[in-house]
Amino acid sequence: MVEHRASSAETPVTTITGVSIQFLGASSGIVTGSKYLVSAPGMNILVDCGLFQGDKRSRALNWEAPPVNVPDIDLVLLTHGHLDHTGFLPRLVNLGFKGRILATGPTLNVTGIILKDTAKIQEEDAERANRRGYSSHKPAQPLYDLKDVERTLKLFDEVTEGEWTTLAPTIKVRFQSVGHIIGATFIELDISGERIVFSGDIGRQEDILLYTPKRPERADVLLIESTYGDRVHGSQADTVLQLAEVINETFSRGGSLFIPSFAVERTQLLMFVIWRLLGEKRIPDIPVVIDSPMGVSVLDLFHHSRTWHKLDPEECTRMCAHFHRTMRFQETLRFRKDNEPKIVIAGSGMVTGGRILNYLEYRAGNTNDTLLFVGYQAQGTKGRALLEGATTLRVYGKVVPFKMQVRRIDGLSAHGDQRDLLWWLELVKDPPRNVFIVHGEKDAALAFQKLLLEQRGWVAELPALNQQVKIS
Repeated sequence: MVEHRASSAETPVTTITGVSIQFLGASSGIVTGSKYLVSAPGMNILVDCGLFQGDKRSRALNWEAPPVNVPDIDLVLLTHGHLDHTGFLPRLVNLGFKGRILATGPTLNVTGIILKDTAKIQEEDAERANRRGYSSHKPAQPLYDLKDVERTLKLFDEVTEGEWTTLAPTIKVRFQSVGHIIGATFIELDISGERIVFSGDIGRQEDILLYTPKRPERADVLLIESTYGDRVHGSQADTVLQLAEVINETFSRGGSLFIPSFAVERTQLLMFVIWRLLGEKRIPDIPVVIDSPMGVSVLDLFHHSRTWHKLDPEECTRMCAHFHRTMRFQETLRFRKDNEPKIVIAGSGMVTGGRILNYLEYRAGNTNDTLLFVGYQAQGTKGRALLEGATTLRVYGKVVPFKMQVRRIDGLSAHGDQRDLLWWLELVKDPPRNVFIVHGEKDAALAFQKLLLEQRGWVAELPALNQQVKIS
């Protein structure tokens, strides 16, 4: 375990030069693959270690070694457990990383669940591609497997939220809750008195499940996400009404509602909202299937992480008992053939893999069914294509016609919108010396760059992929 100690005004500050940041992901208009390498004399620290998702070109980046000497990286700090912030970890270990991986307890638990699930899916996809012969790679191979994940988990090291952790005589770090998902934090990295703030993914001021994000009070250098830097969400109360409307519309047609959902936080939030709607009799009493083994595992984690969310334990128990939670694949095959109206919540959130593809393989041509998107869809993903009107869908090497009704609800996003991002920065009174806008598509990043200049007078940069910037 790393040493913990509080910040002290009496701690001597030694001037250090030659500190730089290299943007190894989530830049140049790319939302995924978050990785930022901080190089300081005597220590190299990687903040987040995410997988690139989206189109074929983006995914191909995962097979390339980062343009750095991986064995020289001393530490990895994780803001939260989502795949686009943690999914490259086993690959990093395969490339020679042997240091520690620091994060809050819930983040490490979520990361472990997600990495195991991802490795299993990659192994299954490679096996299926080789069996059916539709991969251009001969043979198709997973990016990493479960053995690689087990090696990675041995490097996990838990930190305490809100406390400073000493990394070296002149370097310390603090992880503070930022909403978004269970265990998520922003990271403050102090190097000889200079403070670098990594926003991670910022949650919403008012969230049904999670507490209000904490906020930084100082930043000499700031890296801030911009996923929704160009838009404002509707209220979650209005969103709940929209969800009831979609459910009732689908049920009136005799169809089923399929919701691709991220297994962490989004699945649990959907369960909670649907549970409330059922209790208030605003939707019919139809079966609800949670077809996400990873989502079920995370739900169990919610039971053991009470300080991170608002969900009452007793209500959580009653809610879970009401829904059918699948674990075996045979149940998926049975439910997808069952024409009785139902709600199915299944991974993955961007329709890039997971159980949702098994349903769409069989149900994509049913005009009575609805596919409802409740989260961000990255460029190049199947979810983005369907949202933009695609009439066919490639599933497991074959093309199927797509005729389902498509709906989208943004108000359940775990990401803060433009207003939330500005609110999160309000306590930072002195302008940062450097502001870098990351984790956003180009239009969103540019819009937020303009907003920061107009409302705060801050000049922000949009770094390029693999660009290295000297900050002191």
